Amino acid sequence: MKILFANKFFFLKGGAEQVMFDEAELARSHGHEVGFFSMKHSRNHATDFSKYFVGNLDYTRRDLPHVLKVVSSILYSVEAKNKMRQLLGAYKPDIAHLHNIYHQISPSIIYTLKKAGIPIVMTLHDYKGVCASYSMVADGKVCEACKGGKYYQCLLRGCVKDSRVKSFLSTTEMYLHHKLLHIYDLVDVFISPSIFLREKMFEMGFKGRIEHIPNFINAAAFTPVYQARENSIIYVGRLSHEKGVQFLVEAVKGLDVTLKFIGDGPLKAGLQTSAEGHQNIKFLGFMSGEALRNEVKGSLFTIMPSACYENHPLAVIESFALGKPVVGARIGGIPELVKDGETGYTFTSFNADDLRNKIRRLAADPEGIVRMGQNARRMVERELDPVTHYERLMRVYRLAMEKK
Repeated sequence: MKILFANKFFFLKGGAEQVMFDEAELARSHGHEVGFFSMKHSRNHATDFSKYFVGNLDYTRRDLPHVLKVVSSILYSVEAKNKMRQLLGAYKPDIAHLHNIYHQISPSIIYTLKKAGIPIVMTLHDYKGVCASYSMVADGKVCEACKGGKYYQCLLRGCVKDSRVKSFLSTTEMYLHHKLLHIYDLVDVFISPSIFLREKMFEMGFKGRIEHIPNFINAAAFTPVYQARENSIIYVGRLSHEKGVQFLVEAVKGLDVTLKFIGDGPLKAGLQTSAEGHQNIKFLGFMSGEALRNEVKGSLFTIMPSACYENHPLAVIESFALGKPVVGARIGGIPELVKDGETGYTFTSFNADDLRNKIRRLAADPEGIVRMGQNARRMVERELDPVTHYERLMRVYRLAMEKK
């Protein structure tokens, strides 16, 4: 089978890219031929398909011609549509698997794929299908104001980066794609990594067919370490409001445990100020690869303090693969992975006191840490393994092809 993967970034920027690259390699390992469609970028991996990628859109540039190009590309990228047509002339896939195509590519490519008779599958990595700001967060809190297609709420609330202009653009985008063009109706099957996201999409008014396929991990590539080398706990991810990191700082103040933040983001400076005078809070910056894994291996456990509807976090899965339990917020798809007393503990999101109590409880239970870490490792080996994921993915591909 020839599979075309599409995603707006072609380097490891986040979870969506990791999932796409992992699935492409999984398909290749089973004898399938894979192709790619993306955006040009200096950090991109090398590929023969790069000649078909759309030009780079730099959202930091403020010159009028580039701003107008960005706006038009977000709404409907003619360039992406033409580039996709060129690609299909040279590479004729049996199926297209879309990941994050919003903004930099836009859904204009869906028309081209459908016109060519190619079945389309799309993985939902966030809530963009029902929320103009994609995160279902406004003013630092969970927001469902767009339910039932009331996308104008984004403009009224200024949801997108606290900007009326950006919120207007995102609101226009939603009405154009979902109410006027109905372009996502052309996708044959959607994939949701979490049950929560699938059900929330339906609850918000989404009408497409959504199949549940959890993210996977090749646990054999991770060496678990169940005993901690140091008295530390780890947060890995973006330092932003929706990740609940501000509550985490308050929760660990005065605790006999060292919190290490691994990552960067807009809240970093504020968190550092809040942590002043507390020697048990450290900021290690962005890390990846073995350096990141070694930090997690040496820790007691990891933390997922989210204040938003998380999907199916790779940070949790990777922690499990390394033999570490997780203390995670009881929100979104996190409880589908973090089972109380089995693979970690959950706490009430936005509640620093509850988070503090769960950190203290698990940190004081070294035998429980080992036991839960072993349970977590077995869970990803048994339920989130590559073989099972491949079978699930092929089933969805067949469903999409049958609709054709």
